[in-house]
Amino acid sequence: QVQLVESGGGSVQAGGSLRLSCAASGSTFNRYTMNWYRQAPGKQRELVASITAGGRTNYSDSVNGRFTISRDNAKTTVYLQMNSLKPEDTAVYYCNFVNSLVNYWGQGTLVTVSS
Repeated sequence: QVQLVESGGGSVQAGGSLRLSCAASGSTFNRYTMNWYRQAPGKQRELVASITAGGRTNYSDSVNGRFTISRDNAKTTVYLQMNSLKPEDTAVYYCNFVNSLVNYWGQGTLVTVSS
């Protein structure tokens, strides 16, 4: 069973950058589309970015052009580079993948952006 562990969150001022990492255990990492979600206080969890096994990426409109998702299959790790951060990016960020209709989640990492 694959387990996900996020890291890299923290506090930053608006305009700053952070890079999140999600380390996956398990040998089948390479097969999956990997996703980053976020959940702000009082809001629903939303999909931020995805990367397929082949490296195709997709972004929500709110982060397109500012965030970059990437993966290192040799390290079984997916990254989220976040630039030009805004206060509205403040949220807990979660790594995710789906296998056989089952969602797998990490524990989340908190990103706080101050104005």
